[in-house]
Amino acid sequence: MTADDKSKRDFRDRNRVSVDEDYEVRYFAKQHRITPEQVRELIREHGNDRKRLEREARKRADIG
Repeated sequence: MTADDKSKRDFRDRNRVSVDEDYEVRYFAKQHRITPEQVRELIREHGNDRKRLEREARKRADIG
């Protein structure tokens, strides 16, 4: 068995938050001090682009 080729890594997923991955939702929620349900709601409303979600989460954290 050979090691993975580290030069062929795909970073597309880092730009997205997957609503199907609980650990991603929980981590994002903890980072932004909102609940996992609020994260899912943001994804439903704004899509899963990480930068946009971060901007919207900051707004929500400021309100809440």
